[in-house]
Amino acid sequence: MVWRADGAQGGEIALPAPADQRKALREVLARLREQGLIDRVEAVGHRVVHGGEALVAPCLVDRASLRLMESLEPLAPLHQSHCVAGIHAMAAIDPGLAQVACFDTAFHATQPRLHTTLPLPASWRDRGVRRYGFHGLSFESIAQQLPALLGEQADGRIVVAHLGSGASVCAMRERRSVRTSMSLSTLDGLVMSTRPGAVDIGVALFAQQQLGMDLETLSRGLYHQSGLLGLSGISGDMRVLAASDDPRARFAIDAFCQRAAQEIAASAVVLGGCDAIVFTAGIGENDAGARARISALLGWMGTRIDDAANAAHGPRLHTAGSTIGLWVVPTDEEAVIAGHTDALVSWR
Repeated sequence: MVWRADGAQGGEIALPAPADQRKALREVLARLREQGLIDRVEAVGHRVVHGGEALVAPCLVDRASLRLMESLEPLAPLHQSHCVAGIHAMAAIDPGLAQVACFDTAFHATQPRLHTTLPLPASWRDRGVRRYGFHGLSFESIAQQLPALLGEQADGRIVVAHLGSGASVCAMRERRSVRTSMSLSTLDGLVMSTRPGAVDIGVALFAQQQLGMDLETLSRGLYHQSGLLGLSGISGDMRVLAASDDPRARFAIDAFCQRAAQEIAASAVVLGGCDAIVFTAGIGENDAGARARISALLGWMGTRIDDAANAAHGPRLHTAGSTIGLWVVPTDEEAVIAGHTDALVSWR
């Protein structure tokens, strides 16, 4: 069940737009108590996008870990400050309450150095410039669900495509991350709603040196004006683009699917093959057209999608003749956070 503080219908309760997170949390807690869904709060789990090199597992929040989280804001400017603000807000409401931080980067801590090291000067790498990867809570959710779906094959060569407003691909072996498409920041990899994915780093140099663009304008362009929105000039929402007859919308969708297929193929190279591809997140779970386009682009790998199963959103999408399994698996990041929170608080 989801409660949203912007008045949108995200579940059974719609909340008025709050002045700040503290007010929103108080409102949510009050509504939960009014409906008899809780009588007390024993702990709160938070999704925190970036854990850096030090925070590679869920942890109980203390002053030291909170300072580390705050220091990582430049690496995830769209997300990190909001994650930290939620922790501060909850601490203000109940200072003694146990809080657990679960990191989107942590799932990728199992990646070998070959896939985390960037070919940059050593002095940069010494200061933490490396590939981290994100959407780890989503990938962890899928990894937990794979045995029930795939049996023994769950520990094989699996590529998970988290396709949503933010998007990335993760190559898994033994349900652990081996390689992922995002890098130091959340800008890399796939075409996203308003972020470009992989582009020549020289674009940033050109924008500054030749276009006279300041850092604020450059950052806004990369995080808020690129991706599907930048390509189409219409919207960063795949649903809006799919409903449009504007050729720019079709072009943006084609670019999204092309880039996703390329990253899935790159993941298969790292794994030495591919046993199954799993689609998840908003686009991955709900957009049959995008899944069909991506699967068709990977037809040379042996993917064969069943149109009827795809239209019904699976969970199995592949035909009997497909050499690679194609699946839709809903992600449940909240359940992962709840599990980690319960485990950490239980043994305190």
